[in-house]
Amino acid sequence: MRKKQLRLVVAFHTTAGAMAAEQLCRKQELEGRLISVPRSVTSDCGIAWSAPPELRSTLETRFQEAGIDAAGYYELLL
Repeated sequence: MRKKQLRLVVAFHTTAGAMAAEQLCRKQELEGRLISVPRSVTSDCGIAWSAPPELRSTLETRFQEAGIDAAGYYELLL
């Protein structure tokens, strides 16, 4: 079994928002990946972005600049 790590989980209102976030992060070489939204998080969309927690301020800024509307930012053990 894999050891759980603290991760930043960014939930989105739409699948299009999640896909735009992935595209932006890949383009800007920001670490992370798309995951299914954990049960402990409520979201309109079933897809979330998982990244190291230290990227939170960077992701918040980059998503806002790109017009990507995040439903919430959560730090969870995954």
